Amino acid sequence: MPRRRLIHLLAVLAMLGQMAFAMVTTAVQQSPTIDEPVYVATAEVYRQQHSLRYNPEHPPLGKLIIAAGTALAGAELDPAYPGNQTRLGRHLLYETGNNPFRLMLLARLPVILLTLLFGLVVLAFARDVAGPLAGLIALALYSFSPDVIAHGSLATLDVPAAGMLLTAFWLAWRARTRPALYVPLAGAALGAALATRMSVLPAVPLLALLAGLSTWRNRTDQRGRRLLIAAGAALGAGVIAVAVVWITYLMVDPRLRWTTPAGLEQIHELKRLAVDLLPFPQAYQDGMLIQFKFENRSFNGFLLGEAYKGSPWYYLPAAIMIKTPLGMLALWLAGTVTMIVIPRLRAAALYVLPVSALLVAVGMTGERNYGTRYSIFLPMFLAVAAGTVALIRLRWARITTALLVLAVAVSSLLTFPYYLPYSNEAFGGTDRTHLNLHDANVDWGQDLARLGQRLRTDHPGEQVWLVYKGSGVPGYYGIEARDPYAVPDDQVRGLLVVSDSRVALAGPRLKSWIESSTEIGNVGHSIRIYRR
Repeated sequence: MPRRRLIHLLAVLAMLGQMAFAMVTTAVQQSPTIDEPVYVATAEVYRQQHSLRYNPEHPPLGKLIIAAGTALAGAELDPAYPGNQTRLGRHLLYETGNNPFRLMLLARLPVILLTLLFGLVVLAFARDVAGPLAGLIALALYSFSPDVIAHGSLATLDVPAAGMLLTAFWLAWRARTRPALYVPLAGAALGAALATRMSVLPAVPLLALLAGLSTWRNRTDQRGRRLLIAAGAALGAGVIAVAVVWITYLMVDPRLRWTTPAGLEQIHELKRLAVDLLPFPQAYQDGMLIQFKFENRSFNGFLLGEAYKGSPWYYLPAAIMIKTPLGMLALWLAGTVTMIVIPRLRAAALYVLPVSALLVAVGMTGERNYGTRYSIFLPMFLAVAAGTVALIRLRWARITTALLVLAVAVSSLLTFPYYLPYSNEAFGGTDRTHLNLHDANVDWGQDLARLGQRLRTDHPGEQVWLVYKGSGVPGYYGIEARDPYAVPDDQVRGLLVVSDSRVALAGPRLKSWIESSTEIGNVGHSIRIYRR
């Protein structure tokens, strides 16, 4: 093997190796986040009962991937359990004799593996567009992204859906040379993304258009025939994507037994009509209607120290600015400009930049200001864009690029193993994220296990008052705590332990307790400990 190729291979292995270590370490140490028990329990219902009745607001594929891990756990699940999906998750983890640590680790491992494979897609996409060095730059940004590491180590759906969408656009780009091979594969990858999260639906027309464009570029027929073949490729990619969605539902229940939930008739008729036109199973359509119901509600939010109700349009861009390493932001911008300015890259820009802008714009219209996980596609697509700075043949540009990549790596390594609450240095770093953001940006209920260890080590025997936001059961982690809301204020004495999301949206009573207390520590940068 030539020396240069060997160095390239070792660099790839080193970057993916550190990413794997970071994700596995995080997966081992974190207790279940708020959404994970629902997905894991639904995965077990799919596997054991072949029923679609739980978690219809998300399609099955991501949970089937999770089930590939939970199948190794031999989890026990009561088929007659009457609770809703949230209670079912708690029942599976804490009430049936299963080991939550082992079960969650096994559920997270398939997502970790997928996240690493998507790193190879980022590498290949950037290499195809701008060469081997571009691939290494893109992979470096991806593999050190705190957001990707944080969510790639969880049994959730955000990273799988975004990675499959990235794969679809990469394959559409490759279809410029071999459309007969890559257009069907792009359609299948798009279908996998659609079968994981409905939020990728806005990207469908764009992918179909690009599949047709790639086919058009490859053909040398007469214009009419060329146009017909390109249109057929676009349609074919869409048909394959639809077929993948149907196959996914049939994998769960070959008979597609499904009962429409009550209350969906309240959805606006135009939205209902649009959903009814989707060529997907009824369960998928009803899941879309459930998502629309969520979007019709108004939620509490927190941004830059201010609590609010509703959804300011600038929330998602602001959260991205806070939670993305500064060097990464600079390289994203430089790569975007490079793709637009250099003529040979403009065609590739169509496969990277419009989908990123489109999905961010759609995300900005959402009502749920819960985190940058709704834009987890950006560290994937814009890593590819950033890699194109390798084509700038100026010495200062290469030195600057190297320094920015190094800054990203250092910033990421410094937050280890607390990737979920990461924020960049301009906003005070990981320890101050809770002052600017809440929920999945910083505190998603992930630190119960660490809290239990801290209380046993540093505060044995002390009275603990707990205000926790999450899906975990404190008692399982050895946390013996009382509810301060259940007693008069003057009885709340000792250790007051509060999740940062509760601090951010504190009501009058909790504010008064905090103001009359002294902060003495934090756990995982997501839970505050006060002495009162």
